[in-house]
Amino acid sequence: MSFSGFKKNDFSVFAIEGLEPRMEKLIERVRPKLEDLGGHFASELSALTGEEMFYHVAKHARRTVNPPKDTWVAFSSSKRGYKKLPHFQIGLFETHVFIWFAVIYESPVKKEYAAALQKELKTITASIPDYFVWSQDHMKPEAVQHSEMKNGNLSGLVRSLAEVKKAELLCGIHIPKDEAIQMDGKAFIQKVDSVFRTLMPLYELKKQVYSE
Repeated sequence: MSFSGFKKNDFSVFAIEGLEPRMEKLIERVRPKLEDLGGHFASELSALTGEEMFYHVAKHARRTVNPPKDTWVAFSSSKRGYKKLPHFQIGLFETHVFIWFAVIYESPVKKEYAAALQKELKTITASIPDYFVWSQDHMKPEAVQHSEMKNGNLSGLVRSLAEVKKAELLCGIHIPKDEAIQMDGKAFIQKVDSVFRTLMPLYELKKQVYSE
């Protein structure tokens, strides 16, 4: 594959003022890299999950005024889309790269997924490394380290997923911009692969949701 890693000017796209100028550079600089990652990891995730996985690069087509603050490629078992399904994401804000497993607010199985996760919470908590992070909102760059979620906070996040309409659940890692730009394509691919493998138990809970 041609992916050579993210560079400083990939992140600087998000400092460009105005929707059209920012989208022009995002399409020129960043989207080809997301396409490369999409093609590679759709195949890798198909092998890992045992399901055919498809990639979906964010188009930001609904935006008419505000320029995007982040962009991404998502992976799901549906060729039509990813938002309603538990899925994976690779993307970037101006400050960092994110690599996520995600169940977002559009999913109609949030409550069922939360119930499945609650049953396996002790096992999942033990399997996630301390430096991984959790978030309840994919639109915000902030996240909380797993090491700070092991005192009952994670159970609260799971309850929110079930009970709060806009609540989401995301788990993965952030790679700070300065660290990301030092990684070549091979190193970045290896990192993503390792993260996706670590997150696989969260994705496997999907089978409980859709078998009920």
